[in-house]
Amino acid sequence: MIEHGVITMRKILISVAPVGASDKLINPRAIARDVYDSYKNGACMVHLHCRDLNGRLTPDISLLEETIMYIRELCEDIIIEISTGGVSNLTIEERCQTCYPEWVETNSLNVGSVNLGTAVYQNPIKDVEYCVGKILENNKTPDIEVFELGMINTVRELDEKFHFKRPMLFALVFGHGGEMPATVPALDHMIGALYENFPEKSDVIWGYTQAHREDWEMIKVALDKGASAVRVGFEDSDMIAPGVHCDTNSAIIADLADVIKSKGMMPMTPAEARQMLGIPPLKKERMKW
Repeated sequence: MIEHGVITMRKILISVAPVGASDKLINPRAIARDVYDSYKNGACMVHLHCRDLNGRLTPDISLLEETIMYIRELCEDIIIEISTGGVSNLTIEERCQTCYPEWVETNSLNVGSVNLGTAVYQNPIKDVEYCVGKILENNKTPDIEVFELGMINTVRELDEKFHFKRPMLFALVFGHGGEMPATVPALDHMIGALYENFPEKSDVIWGYTQAHREDWEMIKVALDKGASAVRVGFEDSDMIAPGVHCDTNSAIIADLADVIKSKGMMPMTPAEARQMLGIPPLKKERMKW
């Protein structure tokens, strides 16, 4: 990459999603320790859902807040991203409780309904618009998750109404049963649709997320094709190679960091990611509970 005539190394935002959807016991201190080790290995963002002690999605943010408090004690400047989604029976008002806390910096924004395995992930447009409003009203950065081509067109229509700040962060999601497969043609279609709807390339930043990932091959392809962010972790897959499972998220992050470095790139620091996304530097007073 050349900036102002100077060759610079391309940097990649690594997000860790440390809690699997099937986890039945949420241990805030254990999560925080794993996130800290992931942070040391190159993660600059953590992606979490609001769960109760038994792993069920909930509008009660108390256990999530405890988890973030422990994370902040260990890695003070990691970017905190909290989901507004997940397959559940929660209302959109309940799902958006994660837009309000001051310690939340970004929210994942789900812009349409899709089949995920045997489940139907329901996001009718009225709910999507409600969620967009709450994210923007509370000055959070949306991480726009798209699972199908038509969702990108929906984002363009939402942008015409809500005027997202630039650059817009997209998470292109692949690999769930019932949605876009994790293949090169599917990725090419998604990238093409992204730039068809947003032809000014500086308006968008896109990242890659792959459910049920068994190796690094598609992540390597995504990096070659211009991905600026990659999300990995137990929420998506605990594997680093076919048949090879990891006991910690930090081991997955370490392997991903090596993949990124093998491409002549480097993991972003939290400060670099904040600058890219327009997220203010973390102030010390915002870290106090």
